[in-house]
Amino acid sequence: METLKAGTVVTLEFSHKAPFGYFLTDGTQEILLHENDAVQPFDEHAPQKVFLYQDHQGRLAATMHIPDIRLGVYNWARIAGMRKKYGVFVDIGINKDVLLSKDDLPDEWPDWPAEGDRVYCSLKLDKKNRLFARLADEPIMRMLSVPASEDLFNQEVDAAVYRLLSEGAHLITDEGYLGFMHNSEKEGRLRLGQSIHCRVIDVKEDGTINLSMHARSYESIDKHTAAILEYMNARGGAMPYWDKSLPEDIRNRFSISKGDFKKALGKLMKEDKIYQKDGWSYIRGAEKN
Repeated sequence: METLKAGTVVTLEFSHKAPFGYFLTDGTQEILLHENDAVQPFDEHAPQKVFLYQDHQGRLAATMHIPDIRLGVYNWARIAGMRKKYGVFVDIGINKDVLLSKDDLPDEWPDWPAEGDRVYCSLKLDKKNRLFARLADEPIMRMLSVPASEDLFNQEVDAAVYRLLSEGAHLITDEGYLGFMHNSEKEGRLRLGQSIHCRVIDVKEDGTINLSMHARSYESIDKHTAAILEYMNARGGAMPYWDKSLPEDIRNRFSISKGDFKKALGKLMKEDKIYQKDGWSYIRGAEKN
């Protein structure tokens, strides 16, 4: 008879009642089904389909709550918490969270999934038969994915990071499209399991996509013009910056490049909202004498 092991679904017979639950058996080994893991009313005369896991003492235990994630069975799971010494804990839908070891995570813990993030994973047993979470590799993610069509170009999508590389991140969208985001297209540091809202900037022949977190150029210009006008209004309608100001001065004041600053100024002047004079910029009608 095959040895019972954690991470699998088996059918066992009722053996006897205990003060804290029920003992089930395969005829050789007895496994505890705690009251919290039993679906009531419990039928002592019927075979019980259960999922096996290890309790907090490392003993093999059973639950009647069958998770979607098992040995060799992948699905999405949320991160329940993190301990830097060990890794992150994954909620697979039973009373005990499963460890995703730091050995299977990026080297730096800020890149680890945070509580509430999602990872696509299954389960595995180590050499001591201890149960751990297993992240899906690239072939598994490709099996999960669907090809993107060309009309997805420039559309906005929601996607989850499933792999981090030195040059960027691999993501999968809610629709199942596989995507890559180069570091130059990120805003801030991405972590494994993080969900982000982004834009499709290329649809490749193999059906994968390239993604960006940056706003469209006209959206960026609108954001910059709003910041410039807010600054000028706070100074009575004038500022000591114009299109010939030094790049470092512009970046120190507005945290944008000189190129973006000039585009924003150009838009405002074209709309006749501001004008420039002697190294200053003025809101139309608000020049200080």
